Amino acid sequence: MSEARIWHGGDLDEARRLFPEAPEPWIDLSTGINPIAYPMPSLPASLFERLPSPADHKDLEAAAAEAYGASDVTKVVAAPGTQVLISLLPALWTPSRVAILGPTYAEHAHAWRGAGHEVAEIGTIDAAENADIVVVVNPNNPDGRLLGREALLEVAANLQRRGGWLVVDEAFADFDGGETLVPVLPENAIVLRSFGKTYGLAGVRLGFAIAATGVATKLRRALGPWSVSGPAMEVGRWAMRDHGWRLAAQEARTADTRRLDALLAPHSDRALGGTILYRLMGSSRAPELFAHMGRHGIWVRRFQYDPRLLRFGLPGSDEAWRRLESALASFS
Repeated sequence: MSEARIWHGGDLDEARRLFPEAPEPWIDLSTGINPIAYPMPSLPASLFERLPSPADHKDLEAAAAEAYGASDVTKVVAAPGTQVLISLLPALWTPSRVAILGPTYAEHAHAWRGAGHEVAEIGTIDAAENADIVVVVNPNNPDGRLLGREALLEVAANLQRRGGWLVVDEAFADFDGGETLVPVLPENAIVLRSFGKTYGLAGVRLGFAIAATGVATKLRRALGPWSVSGPAMEVGRWAMRDHGWRLAAQEARTADTRRLDALLAPHSDRALGGTILYRLMGSSRAPELFAHMGRHGIWVRRFQYDPRLLRFGLPGSDEAWRRLESALASFS
């Protein structure tokens, strides 16, 4: 029996298949990616012509350590996207009991099950008491649930007493991460951070793990040499050191989130959730609204586990905002 496909955002081929008569260009609101990308620096041709140097790789990890508040650069591991790290982590342990605080990003459970672990999705962190490994997405995708730093430190301490590990996926923490675990990282915790979402450059494929030296070394070995491309290193180093841009982007996207909330609230049966980069609404009419948006050439995120939920990313232009407002106003 073939395994069920995990739905992800960004699949405009599927959008066009479902709604062949929809107007072009499509507006893709199905991802949680900053719609206003970091301005790409001019890249010299040499970055594409030679292998990246170890010195450039170390400098990229130093830039990430500074951006994320890591105290020790040797604990920062650069990778070609956090999805690669999610796939690699389960291979570092023999089959164990893994508790994943959910519902959440489905690739975590998929990766741990695929590596032979016993996986249980739990609804509260207290239900993880018998697990060897606990996985938390913080803030959570898609509802934005955020566990405080003290709560995570308590979970890590409880796990450490029995030789367990805590994995925290902070993919959306750049704009929503006041409770990030990185600056106070316990020895038995691993934090994942995403570059592409914050900087609107998902195609660069860049992500990071912050972990104790032993785990960091294992991840580097698993990734192998030249795992991050030279152009990705250059863009990453440049962008993560541009603190002014990140602060301005956070301010602007926070205002966009308030604007989107005002548009979605009349159509939602419950309080809106999510993060600064996307909003989650719930409605008994969500399937109808999904189809309505699709017919208007606006692709939003639906969920396999609950058809009453829809996730909306942020529009990236005045025209996209106008089309979204018009489509929502015509839904009845």
